[in-house]
Amino acid sequence: MITLRQLRYFEALARTQHFGMAADQCAVTQPALSMQIKELERELGIELVERRGNSVVLTLAGQEIAARAETILGQVRELSELARQHQGVLSGPMRLGIIPSVAPYLLPAILTEVQQHYQALDLQIRETQTDTLVDELSRGALDVILIALPTQNTQLEAMPLFDDRFLVAVQAQAADQWASKDLLEWIGQERLLLLEEGHCLRDQALHYCQIANRQARQSLGAASLTTIMQMVAAGHGITLLPELCAEAEVDRQRVALIPFPSDPPKRSLGLVWRKSSGRKKDFAALADLIRSVRQAQAA
Repeated sequence: MITLRQLRYFEALARTQHFGMAADQCAVTQPALSMQIKELERELGIELVERRGNSVVLTLAGQEIAARAETILGQVRELSELARQHQGVLSGPMRLGIIPSVAPYLLPAILTEVQQHYQALDLQIRETQTDTLVDELSRGALDVILIALPTQNTQLEAMPLFDDRFLVAVQAQAADQWASKDLLEWIGQERLLLLEEGHCLRDQALHYCQIANRQARQSLGAASLTTIMQMVAAGHGITLLPELCAEAEVDRQRVALIPFPSDPPKRSLGLVWRKSSGRKKDFAALADLIRSVRQAQAA
């Protein structure tokens, strides 16, 4: 008889295409995982993988079985989620993905609230870029993600949390000369410091300010906002900084923040989950918690 354990092990192997990595993700030894895969092949009567040492290549039949196994495991997770709803909201394990331009500034306060008011919740955190989070959410590796909206995936459902407006960060001693300038025109003439390719914050800054000149495209691509703010403080350029990040990242003696005079550009942050998930009450409760945290920060 085919077991859920065999399907879980095979799904991990199909995803990683490596026995050692799959075994680590399933928290078992490599021989134990290999034995279960062989048992699954015997039960089905077909070869699922071509073995090449520790690595594997899925056969055509293996690719089809892997897709069906992922669907079955997703449905099993949804059954568990549905049952958990009857135990009360925000209890049990929850895998939350969150983007790097939000995590350091919001996550500590979220975890404090969880510890104080929802001790039955085991909140497991994954911080990485948006595309990876959406992919992992779609295949069931995450339960819910906190990203900038909108998302284009029609299999996902979103709930807006709050808007986060952008400010222009400049070297403090240069702030006075910005007062008499047309902000958008002046931004286009400056060296714009942005996060590296792949960060949604980079795309948002370029989109909102309609900056497409060569200078912006060739500007610094940093791995963190902390690096960017040190560059701004030293006079090596300017950046667009979300208000959420300002308190932690800005040294007010070295960096000045200039608001847009009207209709400021902003990003909309929200929670996203699979439409098929049975934990919508949990996600709504988590959304309320995050909104209250942000309101307290902004007060």
